[in-house]
Amino acid sequence: MQRQTKQKRRLPHRLQAKLRNCPKAGSGVHRWIFNSALQLTKYTDQNTAFELIRSSSDGCERFVPDREIRDAISTASSTVPLSKRKQTTKKPKWPSKNEEQIEAITEDGEGLAELWESSPIRFDDDAPHTEEVIDLLFPDNPLLCTGSAPYKFGTKTREEWRGKLASMQLIVPSPMTERVGITKSGKKSAHSLDNTGPRKFLVIEFDEGTFDEHAAILIHLAKQAPLVMALMSGNKSLHGWFYVERSPEKLQLSFMRYAVSLGADPRLWIRSQFARIPDGFRVDKEKLQSVIYLNPANLGR
Repeated sequence: MQRQTKQKRRLPHRLQAKLRNCPKAGSGVHRWIFNSALQLTKYTDQNTAFELIRSSSDGCERFVPDREIRDAISTASSTVPLSKRKQTTKKPKWPSKNEEQIEAITEDGEGLAELWESSPIRFDDDAPHTEEVIDLLFPDNPLLCTGSAPYKFGTKTREEWRGKLASMQLIVPSPMTERVGITKSGKKSAHSLDNTGPRKFLVIEFDEGTFDEHAAILIHLAKQAPLVMALMSGNKSLHGWFYVERSPEKLQLSFMRYAVSLGADPRLWIRSQFARIPDGFRVDKEKLQSVIYLNPANLGR
């Protein structure tokens, strides 16, 4: 709440007044949401705009679903010139590794086999299941940014990608707001922070340790946030996808800081950072990025 208050104080007085005066049900709530989104996009990033509209809509006397706010922000964002949009550039400070805590978590015996056995959905064949997994993770045909390599990618609707995803290696773990955004260097690109939408998943990846150690830490972290998926990187690490869409960014950051203290790679905090696509094919290692844990029931928690 204090964070939102500080954010509001930085806005123009006219916009602050608008946020304080959500109309009552039947008096143009949807129009108010869109107009607020249109103005906020000029002064804040999309996550902050969502938080401000979400808290300001509590007095509207009707249920306002998150999707209605996110759709309004996405549509409003597309009407603001790319060069004038607010982008978040402040980098968090990350903690150092807590070796004692890592040892305490990983020595209790839970590991890769336990994670696999606990999965509500298991794929026992060698065929890629990328398409069906992506359907579970990203319903409703959103824009997705995927790539066959770090510098060979595109942003298309989910349906436009259908039948092609198993040949990809990488995906941005959140829906995109537009097909093209502006990079930090000012160039147009299908893969940028500018056209990445609000965070849906936090991906936790480890650069050091064994698969069993990675699995033990993911099982531990799943006590704090819903673990939806875990997959092999096709190399030496395990990736855990945690559903955080309904969590305030402050809680997301707190969770990520704790994960970093347990050895997670902090680069995946960046919303636009590529992660390994489930059951995709890693070309340099000639291996499948196999899904070993999948629990779609944790979506929406």
